[in-house]
Parts: sequence; structure tokens; C-alpha cells
Amino acid sequence: MPRAAKSRPPTASEQLEALLGEPWPFRGRPPKHDLAAWTVTDDWPEHVPVTEAEVEVLERWFGDLFDALFGPCR
Repeated sequence: MPRAAKSRPPTASEQLEALLGEPWPFRGRPPKHDLAAWTVTDDWPEHVPVTEAEVEVLERWFGDLFDALFGPCR
């Protein structure tokens, strides 16, 4: 009886191939992620209404940052 070869754990690619049923990485062209081709549109109104409660929340959470950026309130 021949001596059994040392077994090694399967690589990540081999595990993916076993799970997915096809080799990894997949065949074919990769998806396009060219940011230069993206289009950004702005459909917000000219003036966005903000309530006093929203302003207070922002001032409480970011008051120290606002003071550092713009100076303290007078």
C-alpha cells in the first residue's frame, strides 16, 4: 500500500471553487469601476428648509468642531 501524501488544507481559491462550482477568479471581463464615467446629479431644491430642532442637534454634536473651524459664537 503506497504511503499517503501529506495533506494540506485547501487554499482560499480552492475553497471558493468548491463552494461556487467554478474557478476563482471568475472568467470574463471584470466589472467597470471607472469613477470618471460616473454621473452625479443634484436634485435638491435651491434652499433646503431646516428646523430649529435640527440646528440644535447639530450644534450639540458638532459644536466643538464648529468652534474650531469657524471660531466661537459671539
